[in-house]
Amino acid sequence: MTDAPEIKKGLAGVTVDVTSISKVNPETNSLLYRGYPVQELAATQPFEAVAYLLWHGELPDPAQLEVFEAAERAQRSLDDNVKQAIDLIPMTAHPMDVVRTAVSLIGASDPSADDASVESNLAKSEMLFAKIPAIVAYDQRRRRGQELIEPRDDLGYSANFLWMTFGEEPEQVVVDAFNVSMVLYAEHSFNASTFTARVITSTLSDLYSAVVGAIGALKGALHGGANEAVMHIFDDIATAENVAPWLDFALAEKRKVMGFGHRVYKRGDSRVPTMHKALLTLVEHYDRPDLLALYETLESEFVGRKGIYPNLDYPSGPAYNLIGFDTPTFTPLFIAARVTGWTAHVMEQRASNALIRPLSLYNGPDERHVAGYVADDAEAATALRAEESAE
Repeated sequence: MTDAPEIKKGLAGVTVDVTSISKVNPETNSLLYRGYPVQELAATQPFEAVAYLLWHGELPDPAQLEVFEAAERAQRSLDDNVKQAIDLIPMTAHPMDVVRTAVSLIGASDPSADDASVESNLAKSEMLFAKIPAIVAYDQRRRRGQELIEPRDDLGYSANFLWMTFGEEPEQVVVDAFNVSMVLYAEHSFNASTFTARVITSTLSDLYSAVVGAIGALKGALHGGANEAVMHIFDDIATAENVAPWLDFALAEKRKVMGFGHRVYKRGDSRVPTMHKALLTLVEHYDRPDLLALYETLESEFVGRKGIYPNLDYPSGPAYNLIGFDTPTFTPLFIAARVTGWTAHVMEQRASNALIRPLSLYNGPDERHVAGYVADDAEAATALRAEESAE
């Protein structure tokens, strides 16, 4: 009798492949993009340069960045068929459903969808990077009864994103904070949505299918949806004075308090201090000490009681709220950032592919048979064959 294989629920602790895109350095507790600590990138680089880094492996020089930015700005507009499709989606649908549907339509409309060459997949990645902000911005506006705002090619990625969403040229402090959030959310190794994208890619499906699948994975509250859940918690608590009784009840009910804990980090999410600094600039800009008091009180109480630290979603939720995004739009913002990482992984998977097909341990009924069924000779013969070769 052989021993039963060890089950790694959620693939926790399982190393399934190599990647050169990102890692968490356990010695410094830093998330690295192509070797660069993400906090350094967030402090010094526009999101466009970080997208270029994830796809090309190196930061762009000024000339390369200029060419890249020009290409991004030329592709920002929302295509008519995509806008029409968005308008057909009921307002009751979650904004994540809208972005998923829009990306699927973009893929279905692309005659080169099945061209998996490096050049074609890179072009698709750059195009999605450019177009997703218009999708996210328009969906929020239509839910408010507002008209589409066309992009501006004189604004950088982050400033234009905010322009298309709110119809006002944003203050630089707001642009900078939003840029930081995009950089911090861009990539995080083999997380659930990225792994979904790699599984789909491993079947030799197209890049759009991989991104659509990743969006579906990101929608879940245990992954991308956590930043929305954080804001719902803040809305529920309302003021700093209510934190302790609210937390007493939540913990007694064994509720999961979103925005805390991370499977990868053991000493706290290394992205949080950078996003927390950005949040502080927004609190000052919008004069919201009440929100900061709630934020700090809940953090102090939860860490004190549970010893579990905040993750990136904890400061990002209130930051997006201050900027003016509706709570259901928070996770689509995550898509806009993470599409850079997803597509980098799609291209890496394609370059050294093997079908991802793990095993499972069956725990259902033993073999049983339908009464009266008699196997024919051919069926019986298959049970007597020699095993196939491993190749």
